[in-house]
Amino acid sequence: MDMHVTNIPAGDDSGPDVAEPEVDEGTQHCLQLLVDAGLRPTRQRLALGQLLFLRGHRHVTAESLYEEAIAANAYLSLATVYNTLNQFTEAGLLRRIAADGIKSFFDTDTSVHPHFYLEGEDVLVDVADGLAFTRMPEALPGHEIARLDVIVHLRRKRVA
Repeated sequence: MDMHVTNIPAGDDSGPDVAEPEVDEGTQHCLQLLVDAGLRPTRQRLALGQLLFLRGHRHVTAESLYEEAIAANAYLSLATVYNTLNQFTEAGLLRRIAADGIKSFFDTDTSVHPHFYLEGEDVLVDVADGLAFTRMPEALPGHEIARLDVIVHLRRKRVA
């Protein structure tokens, strides 16, 4: 986060110049997202929120976001990244997609939409518009459908 110095007028002996964080539009957007979701905007949440929410629609894993954070000089542990992604998901800011049963992707688009999972490439991609369900199954007695995840697994064709 950039810093700027606030000048204190001469004769004011309250102390040296004070450095205050400069809040740009993107930072303000992330702060507001966190506050609106009921999350305290900690340094870690803000750093990861900027990586997630200021770069358009994304599918990330904890490991890929961790690498981005390190590259952006946001020194966080992988455990902090996992915890923060889980907190963002619980707050409704992300949607967890378990594509292969082992690795989870986190989607910044929380709407219901289908995905392609590219096996062997470890990539999750949104399916273009056009997939529609004409009928949903009935929930079991005493239950309700919480969400619908559709993941179409793709692999490269074998060359004959």
